[in-house]
Amino acid sequence: MAAGHDDKFHHVRDISHFELPWEMHIDLPQIFGLQLTKFMLLQLVAVTFLFFVFRGLAKRAAGGQVVTGRWWNFWESIVIYMRDEVVRPTIGEGHHDDDHGHGHHHGPKVGHPADKYLPFVLSCFFYVLICNLLGVFPWMGSATGELNVTIALAFTTFCAVVIYGSREQGPIQFWLSLAPSMELPIGLKVILLPMIWVIELAGFLIKHAVLAIRLFANIMAGHTVIAVFLGFIAMTADTGMWAIVMPSSIIAQILVGLLELFVAFLQAYVFAFLATLFISAAVNPH
Repeated sequence: MAAGHDDKFHHVRDISHFELPWEMHIDLPQIFGLQLTKFMLLQLVAVTFLFFVFRGLAKRAAGGQVVTGRWWNFWESIVIYMRDEVVRPTIGEGHHDDDHGHGHHHGPKVGHPADKYLPFVLSCFFYVLICNLLGVFPWMGSATGELNVTIALAFTTFCAVVIYGSREQGPIQFWLSLAPSMELPIGLKVILLPMIWVIELAGFLIKHAVLAIRLFANIMAGHTVIAVFLGFIAMTADTGMWAIVMPSSIIAQILVGLLELFVAFLQAYVFAFLATLFISAAVNPH
């Protein structure tokens, strides 16, 4: 894609410097013997940005105050959508329902039982979203296009699911509940249940692994396609085709870039929604 690189995917890999035009780059330092990389720094940027945004939003919403201002209303509307359309209906009220889940509540009801899982789901959504969107800016990159980052995110989700499920059911019952209860003769149950439990455990681990691969593949693929289109310009620079290839490649890059904006929001939503589904299955084993 770019001159001087044997690795054609160098532009989507984590490196120890920021590449700039005209073959310039900014080297990142080592801190206490640990090499700071581009994606590490971009993740810190994402965390810092979100800290100040939601600290400001929390101050404005404190005490039930009405949040004003387009900037703050934008973030508040996303939070409310994720709460009312994703977390609450997906997780439900579970064992917190009165009268065995029939919805007959006595006395005033404050909040919603599923809201205690909202901070984790929102953290997943906004962190993935900002990391995705940083790749839109020139000379930056999307940390979520690195498999190690998405594995860490999926592992965090796995730990959260285990913790929430163990807290709701108890540590032993959580793992036992992976296998569904079946009315079988005792002899058949002794044979089948362990086999089913192993299969369900494998599925439980695999779906969290797929969570990492799905996010990584979608983000990396989009940036790779953009680089391929721009690479056509360099490939035809010394030929008579450049006058046709260059405008076509730029237009294609712009269109794919717009699609990438949609994908950035979509993949953040998918990650958060799947995390919510996994939590729901863990706290509502039936």
